[in-house]
Amino acid sequence: MTSDTSISESGHPRELTDEEPPEDTTPREEMTLIEHLLELRTRVMWSAIAVTISTGALLIPTIGFEFIELMLEPARAHDPQWTPQSLGPLDRIVTLFKVALLGGIALAMPVLIYQTMRFVTPALTKKEKRWVLPIVIGGSIAFLGGLAFAYFVVLPLSLVFLLSFGDSWARDDWQVSLYIDFVTRMMLILGIAFETPLIVMGMAKLGVVTSRKLLGWWRWAILGAFLGSAIVTPTIDPVTQSLVAGPVIVLYFVGVGLAWLVRGKD
Repeated sequence: MTSDTSISESGHPRELTDEEPPEDTTPREEMTLIEHLLELRTRVMWSAIAVTISTGALLIPTIGFEFIELMLEPARAHDPQWTPQSLGPLDRIVTLFKVALLGGIALAMPVLIYQTMRFVTPALTKKEKRWVLPIVIGGSIAFLGGLAFAYFVVLPLSLVFLLSFGDSWARDDWQVSLYIDFVTRMMLILGIAFETPLIVMGMAKLGVVTSRKLLGWWRWAILGAFLGSAIVTPTIDPVTQSLVAGPVIVLYFVGVGLAWLVRGKD
């Protein structure tokens, strides 16, 4: 056993031993590779169970059909009587599965984030573990916020543009599965994009980046947001791409602010 001497608050010397580590440097749990893999399997299993249960609930027709009706509402902002068409015998079934999967992921998101944090918890100090619950809550709210932003803002505006563009010489008879593809992809993209501040804050907390560096990269962040939106959005119209890139840029700067809060300017 080794010892050292420091000055206590009363001004008297006291000994520090190996059994008395500072609170912020509580030793991390050491795990072997096999233990890491077993832990990963457990977390993936619980995540899959959560998504399966929530998706299964939405596969019940009385529930799933109502959910599909909600997915049609953004397009009906342009035409209240608008209804997509089914071009194949499995179109309606495939559509139900796609909508149920999106809803299942959204409902299971708190569990998914919690299981992710449980996987990385052994590598955290005692002080860092206090962030687990706020991250789970914040991440869930951010994801749901992204879904809501897509549903109430991005989709109505982009669909009004797409449905009205060239309507004097072409009629809109969209296939229901393709329409649902468009809607679910946009919602998932923005749901994940709204996690940007938490991801940036986490990278700053781990010392990977600093708020000063992030702020210096603002031009690349804006360029990356527009390039990313052009790649992931299913349409080439500038309205949809701008509606996706704009929030991502704002969220990036929110992440810079959070990085400054947890690490300072460094």
